[in-house]
Amino acid sequence: MSRIESQIDASSPDFQANAESMQGFIDAFREVENKVAEKEKEAKEKFKQRGKLLPRERINLLLDRGAPFLEISSLAGYKMHDDKDGSLAGGGIISGIGFVAGIRCIVVASNSAIKGGTISPAGLDKTLRLQEIAMLNKLPVVTLAESGGANLNYATDIFVQGARGFANQARMSAAGIPQFTIVHGNATAGGAYQPGLSDYTVVVKNKAKMFLAGPPLLKAATGEVATDEELGGAEMHAQIAGTAEFLAEDDADAIRMIRDLMKQVPWNEQLHVEPRKCWEEPRYSPEELIGVVPNDSKKPYDVREIIARIADGSEFVDFKPEFDQQTVCGFLKIEGHACGIIGNNGPITPQGAAKAAQFIQLCEQSNTALLFFHNTTGFMVGTHSEQHGVIKHGSKMLQAVANTSVPKLTIVVGGSYGAGNYAMCGRGLDPRFIFAWPNSRTAVMGGAQAGKVLRIVTEDKHEKMGKTADPAMLDMIEKATAEKLDKGSTALFGTARLWDDGLIDPRDTRKVLAFLLDVCDEAGRRQLRPNTFGVARL
Repeated sequence: MSRIESQIDASSPDFQANAESMQGFIDAFREVENKVAEKEKEAKEKFKQRGKLLPRERINLLLDRGAPFLEISSLAGYKMHDDKDGSLAGGGIISGIGFVAGIRCIVVASNSAIKGGTISPAGLDKTLRLQEIAMLNKLPVVTLAESGGANLNYATDIFVQGARGFANQARMSAAGIPQFTIVHGNATAGGAYQPGLSDYTVVVKNKAKMFLAGPPLLKAATGEVATDEELGGAEMHAQIAGTAEFLAEDDADAIRMIRDLMKQVPWNEQLHVEPRKCWEEPRYSPEELIGVVPNDSKKPYDVREIIARIADGSEFVDFKPEFDQQTVCGFLKIEGHACGIIGNNGPITPQGAAKAAQFIQLCEQSNTALLFFHNTTGFMVGTHSEQHGVIKHGSKMLQAVANTSVPKLTIVVGGSYGAGNYAMCGRGLDPRFIFAWPNSRTAVMGGAQAGKVLRIVTEDKHEKMGKTADPAMLDMIEKATAEKLDKGSTALFGTARLWDDGLIDPRDTRKVLAFLLDVCDEAGRRQLRPNTFGVARL
C-alpha cells in the first residue's frame, strides 16, 4: 500500500497563518461551551444546599474513569428560542457516548442547573437524535433525569412531536436495547413517562418526584389535597406503586446502584470476540490538521493532506486517480478499521459522481465503512457539465449514498454547498454520525453567489416590465442577501440546528473517527434479543 507524501511544510508562514485562523474558530466554539459550563456552576451552591450533585458531577461519577466520552450536540439551540447569549446552549440536556461499568452506552443528563432542565424545541430534536443513535448502534441508554418538562413558552412546538420520544423508548425496549434511569428530582406530567418507560428505574429518597399532576393541579382539577410524597415521592414509587425498582439515599448512591446493576447485565458477554487490531500511527501528526486548511476558503488544497494525518501509517490506495481529479476516493485504515473515503478537491463533475457511485458500490460489496469529507461548492455547472450528464451521474451518486447499508461517517471540513451536501452524505442522507470542523460552512450556495443571483433576477424582472432597476436598490438586495446567507451558513449556526452531531477540533478527527468506527463495529457484531412489546411493569 502506498504512503502519502505530504507537500505541506508545517514550519512555513502559510501553515502558521492557517493554524492561527483555525485556532480562532476553535476558540469561538469552546468559548460558548465554557459559557454554558459557567452558567451551570452558578447553581452549585443551591444544589449543594439541597444535597444534590450538579448534572456534570453526576455524569463524571457515572462514567468509567479514564475511558473516552464523546459529547453529542453540545451546542444544540445556540442563540435560538430563549438563548440570547449562548449560555443556554445544549437544549437543556448534556449527552454523549461513553462507558459505564465497561459497557458502551448513550448517557443523557437533564441539565437541571440551567432553567430547571426544561426542554426547548432544540432539546426535543436532540433527544430524538440521541434515540436514533442508540437504535442504529444498539447502545444501552442511561438517563439522569431531573427536569421541569417542556419549556412552556414553546409547548406548541414540542407537544405533538414529544410523543415520538416515548414511542422510541417503547420500541428500544422491544428491540432489546436496555434503558436505565435515575430520577434525581422532578419528573412530572409527560416527563414521568420517561422513567416509566425505562427498563430499570432508580429514585432518590426525598428528592425524586414523579406524578402526572402535582398537588396544585390535583387540587384545581379534583379538589383533592395531597403532599408531594403521597402523590409521587420516591418511597411511594419504590414501595407502593412499583414504578421504581431501586430506592437510593442520594445522587451518589443512585449512581452506584446503576453501575452495580450494569455490571450484572451480561451485555458485553454476548459479543463475538474479535481479533485484537494492530496499527501504525500516521507518519504525519494529526496535530498538523490545525494548519492544513487555507485560511482563505477560495484557495484550494488537497484532501489527501488530511488523509495523510488520519490514516494508519499515512497509507492510502487512491481509487481511479487519473479518471477525475476533483473527487478523491480510496481505501485506508483508522486504528485498524478498514474504511473507504470520499473527499473533495473541487466541484463534483459528472466523472467524479460516476467514480464515487462505483466506489460506494465496491464498499457495499466488501462491507467497508464509508467516510465523507466535505469541501465542495457542489456539482459542476455549465453547458459542458450538463451535456455530459451531471444530473444523470449525480443521481447515481445520490442513489448509491442513500441506499448503501454500510456505516456512513461524515466530517464537514470546509464548504458544503448545494446538492454537494446531499451527495456527500449530509444530514438529509442519514449518516450514522456527522461532525463538523468549526471553520466549515453549509448552505444552498455561497452568500456572494446568492446575492448576485438575486441581483440578476431583479434586473431581468424590471427589464421584462420595460423598466430600469435602481442600482442602489440592486446593491442593497445583493448585499442583504449575501449577509443573510453567510450568517446562516456558519458552523455554529448549523450545529445549533443539529445539522451535525457536534463541532470538533480538527486535531481530534482521527481520534473521533476511531471511536465512532469502534461503535459501528460493535453494533455490527451485536445480536439483540427482541420481544414484542418491550419490558413492562405489570
